[in-house]
Amino acid sequence: MTLEILTPEKKLYSGKVYGVQLPGISGSFEVLDKHAPIVSALGKGNLKILKDKNSFENYIIQGGFVEVLNNKATVLVEGAALVE
Repeated sequence: MTLEILTPEKKLYSGKVYGVQLPGISGSFEVLDKHAPIVSALGKGNLKILKDKNSFENYIIQGGFVEVLNNKATVLVEGAALVE
């Protein structure tokens, strides 16, 4: 699936991924390839990009929204920082 992470200032990430773990308002959830359409609010927390089954990137986000449609996840966040 395709993932895009956008802040008001810039595009943080764009590319093909295995999945993404997101900090929902009521707890974490995961979106994988061919997920059903969804729109959800996000809270502060860890966003984990699953590039493939063995590699990943972590971002700390300040809240926002995610939309999943046609095998593309678009994450709109107020702020984010890559965790090294």
